[in-house]
Amino acid sequence: MLRTEKLCKRLDTFLLQDISLEVSAGAYYVLLGRSGAGKTQLLELICGLTTPDKGRIFLEGKDITHKRVQNRGIGLVFQDLALFPHFSVKDNIMYPLKVKKLPLKERVERVQRAAEEMNIADLLLRKPENLSGGEKQRVALARTLVTQPKILLLDEPMASVDASLKDSIMRMLRRLNRNGQTIVHVTHDFSEAISLASRVGVMHNGQIIQEGTPDEVFTNPVNKFVARYAGIKNFFRVIFVRSYNCCSCITDNRIKFKLPKGDYPSSGLLIIPASEVLLSRQGAAGVQINNIHGVIEDIVPSPLGYEVTVNAGDHFFADITRREMDEQKYVTGEPVIISFRPESLKLVGEGEEMNKY
Repeated sequence: MLRTEKLCKRLDTFLLQDISLEVSAGAYYVLLGRSGAGKTQLLELICGLTTPDKGRIFLEGKDITHKRVQNRGIGLVFQDLALFPHFSVKDNIMYPLKVKKLPLKERVERVQRAAEEMNIADLLLRKPENLSGGEKQRVALARTLVTQPKILLLDEPMASVDASLKDSIMRMLRRLNRNGQTIVHVTHDFSEAISLASRVGVMHNGQIIQEGTPDEVFTNPVNKFVARYAGIKNFFRVIFVRSYNCCSCITDNRIKFKLPKGDYPSSGLLIIPASEVLLSRQGAAGVQINNIHGVIEDIVPSPLGYEVTVNAGDHFFADITRREMDEQKYVTGEPVIISFRPESLKLVGEGEEMNKY
């Protein structure tokens, strides 16, 4: 549905570089990256607020690179929402339809439908100053949806809502998408990508450095940057050791790991998700399992249980459930064994380039 070809745009000292992406009809595409990565600048190019120095933009197969904003069929909800303070909610939502000079009856019908879809029909006579952050967000979405955009662009849509309202906004966005609305959503928040996206693009320094389904991107990150964004903390620089019947590696601190059979470079960076590191007092059974002795250094509560830091020469991070902690009653300073399968180890690039192995 939406396709960009090698978009480039220089903004002072910042450069958007060769941005090529495809968003299929009905997709929920999340652009994930830190502040300053170029996410908002890319949205502005797509909707026509700025023009690329190079490259082209296509919507439904038609080149829209130089079309005016109002002729693109794209809706953008800004991070600051940009509601008119002296207009009622109803007039805010109706404003783009008045600009288009649609008949009054159609304007009223569209406003009512959008208000009902966003659950704000009872707020139509209020002014923005009398709305909560979540209500303002819904008004801004309704104002964009009345234009019936082919694609909806969202710039940090959760920025103005607190944690208690975030879940309800995400449910509303999921429902919109299920009903057929194609969405491109910009955020710095990994949890939004996991909860909402059918596809994810990770941006860094003006480039999309990895793209795919959330599972593809976060299970197999191409480099250290993406792995860190996915919440991975277990990183090990290693030298690979080859022998006739097995593969292994040695970390900088002389810890040896068993590896799956395969071709490896002479050295590299390995990661292990904390969810795949098992903690016990006796170790895991199996010839191919990695069992490493260490001492618990820290125990920190996490959303799903506890994160346990183990010092084994290298530091390992393991996620355990509350139930496991209640049963095992681990304490800091206690000797333990950390275990993981060779297949849990992933080789990634250390910089911003994609891993070639």
